[in-house]
Amino acid sequence: MTISPRSRPCTASGTAIVKSEAAGGDVPLAPVETRRRWPRWRLLASPLTRRILAVNLLAPVVLVGGLLYLDRYKQALIRSELEGLATQAEMVAAAVGEGALVEGEIEGLEFNADTARQMVRRLAEPAKLRVRLFGSDGELVADSRFRLGANGVVHVEMLPPPREPNWSDEVRQWWERTAHWMRFDRALPLYRDRPRARASDFAEVATALDGRSGAQVRTRSGGGLVLSVAVPVQRYKQVGGAVLITADGTNVTRALFQVRLAIFQVFAVALGLTIALSLYMAGTIARPIRRLALAAERVRHGQGRTLLIPDLSRRGDEIGELSVALKEMTEALWRRMDAIEAFAADVAHEIKNPLTSLRSAVETAARIDNPDQRRRLMAIVLDDVGRLDRLISDISDASRIDAEMSRAESAPVAVAAMLDALADVYRVTGGETGPTFTLDRPPGDPLIVNGIESRLVQVLRNLIANAMSFSPPGGAIHLTAERNGGWVSIVVEDDGPGIPDNKLDAIFDRFYSERPEGEKFGTHSGLGLSISRQIVEAHNGRIRAENRPGGGARFTVDLPDTGAGVASQR
Repeated sequence: MTISPRSRPCTASGTAIVKSEAAGGDVPLAPVETRRRWPRWRLLASPLTRRILAVNLLAPVVLVGGLLYLDRYKQALIRSELEGLATQAEMVAAAVGEGALVEGEIEGLEFNADTARQMVRRLAEPAKLRVRLFGSDGELVADSRFRLGANGVVHVEMLPPPREPNWSDEVRQWWERTAHWMRFDRALPLYRDRPRARASDFAEVATALDGRSGAQVRTRSGGGLVLSVAVPVQRYKQVGGAVLITADGTNVTRALFQVRLAIFQVFAVALGLTIALSLYMAGTIARPIRRLALAAERVRHGQGRTLLIPDLSRRGDEIGELSVALKEMTEALWRRMDAIEAFAADVAHEIKNPLTSLRSAVETAARIDNPDQRRRLMAIVLDDVGRLDRLISDISDASRIDAEMSRAESAPVAVAAMLDALADVYRVTGGETGPTFTLDRPPGDPLIVNGIESRLVQVLRNLIANAMSFSPPGGAIHLTAERNGGWVSIVVEDDGPGIPDNKLDAIFDRFYSERPEGEKFGTHSGLGLSISRQIVEAHNGRIRAENRPGGGARFTVDLPDTGAGVASQR
């Protein structure tokens, strides 16, 4: 299938459509991933910003809500007002008892009605209170709000003094209406004002007629409190009636409102600071995170490597660490892509050589009739097939290492026991003409490292096999293991010709091969040392090659020492 240069992918439905000359029609390809659309940044559009505001505002809002209720303070104010009313009621009762309470013509004490009305009116005016006087029979004798005029009874209502409009009064009235609607005083009895009241209408008056003072708090139907106190009117310890003083709760509500207003002012300042600090915090958290997310999205869908992750490391906090981690991850991804591209190119080059040799051998064999020459060509074909098989096996192993290392669980590995086993195996299988093996390690120290044992064994096998291939007949291979400043060092030495000084690093490149003279070509893929370095670096270790002063090569593998504490305890 070929893609026509003039065909354009159609991504409206998320699937690409291309022209296929072989199929003669439209062929759907894999679904095309559409780019995520990130909403534009707004200060309050971020969910993180809203959560920060909600968490920071919850505590002050609940606190000010509780303070605005002020139930205990309100009860203290009411008690103070009732005590003041009781004092005034006792003074009025004493004056009325001395001046208006006289001996009755029939029996008991009775009030002089005219004198009682005048005294109640005179005593109530300075205090701006409503005073009512009840006789011992419960009938109303005098009321400071009612006066006798030429045309009958006149109802007197005290009006508040004229005042200029004040925003605090308007707010207070609004609050009183709201408080009444919210029914903060729902448990209080309702106050009813009847023109001809009786003592039975007021429980506190009935109490006073029994010789005890009484008090009551009521609420108006339109909102507001009514405070009342009743005290007995006595003469020579004999109860002749009761005085009832009532007052509205304006002083209480005004005092409460002033406190609430002060609390609200402090709350407004605290609220402003909380919002400002929350927005600042959201700006220093949500906005950088969004910048990082947008940058990661651009890197994911962008072309080229000019799109970089913002460097926020100067912040010195977790977001700065996140930016550094994302930046390093992006750079690691680019390096991995470069490595994959180079690996693919190297694989193609290495596989192409034996394929070219195979093709030439097959084409030549078709034109040759000589059986001996044809057998030699078939031997070349078999060698190339074997070379391809080794290449494919080593390439497959190299490509699986990264995935396997990321999935496998690391575990403590005893390097000493691993070297003992390898040395014993190679001593037994080396034969009489093979090199001799010596092992030098600290006695009684297991040399624990953290890693994947099978892969570490593969590294040592590659190094030992490389040393054996370069060792002369009757040579020696020396294995050494020791602790070295936080590392466990494993050294493999041979008596071979050594390594060219300019190739000490190149021998770890993929498909590099520097074989001894006389060795058959193609028996090694050139991936052994590259795979070894890949495994060691995946264990956070390092591997290096050098030449011995007396001749031969030395390979050193350093792995992080994780068993130093265990060894010291032993």
